[in-house]
Amino acid sequence: MKKIAIITGASSGLGREFVKILKNRNEIEEIWAIARHEDKLNRLKKQIGAKIRPIPMDVSNITRIEELGSMLAEQRVEVQYLINNAGYAKFCSYDDLDVAQSVNMINVNISGVVAMGLVCIPYMPRGSHVINIASQAAFQPLPYQNLYSSTKAFVRNYTRALNVELQDRGISATAVCPGWLRTNLYSRANIGAPKAPRRFCGMHTPDGVAKKAILDADRGRDISIYSLYVNVCHIGAKLLTQRLMMKFWLCQQHIDPLSHSKSEITAPRNI
Repeated sequence: MKKIAIITGASSGLGREFVKILKNRNEIEEIWAIARHEDKLNRLKKQIGAKIRPIPMDVSNITRIEELGSMLAEQRVEVQYLINNAGYAKFCSYDDLDVAQSVNMINVNISGVVAMGLVCIPYMPRGSHVINIASQAAFQPLPYQNLYSSTKAFVRNYTRALNVELQDRGISATAVCPGWLRTNLYSRANIGAPKAPRRFCGMHTPDGVAKKAILDADRGRDISIYSLYVNVCHIGAKLLTQRLMMKFWLCQQHIDPLSHSKSEITAPRNI
């Protein structure tokens, strides 16, 4: 039985950091690296090495995920790590996105995570790990990021409940809740909407998040939170009402929900 890891969104950012960590694990014989663009995956294989098996795939396509399940059935493998990292975000008001964009965010962030688990968990032995990337955004409702934060709240709650359900199989499930990360997500998410988050407090690089996520998963923890800032936000979300947390969020982002002005968009600021 070949021991493998499966990582979605593997070609860049946080997913790439997971690849770099697991390639050094002797027990992992092959990493199935999943992303939409085949050329980026081929570059990853060239840079990382022979352990990488590029699998170009869009996780919003359930048919392609079912095909992945057939691959697992045909090839004698054990999935030691399933890391659902692929994500989709847009920073804007609810009506700045059309129906297709809104539903696609749900399909990538929620349906893809659930479907990947359903096809991969049957091939996961005792001691293996599911790692689902949620977000600090999962702690509270976030106006002008409302759909993204809601999908991540689902991932957080789903993963922690899944961890309980998988205990009899000896498999752990960990929800990773990072804050702002220095990845390409922000350039793609910032569509120039009149009202959107532009103050990225507590931003950090993805390598530390990936290391702590793997460590917490190996320890069997159901949630992984990186940095003092995110931990403070997590505690605040437990102690304060959601209404008050949303007010703090709007003040931090300098957004007035009652304003109808289409003021000039300024460049995002990293703080």
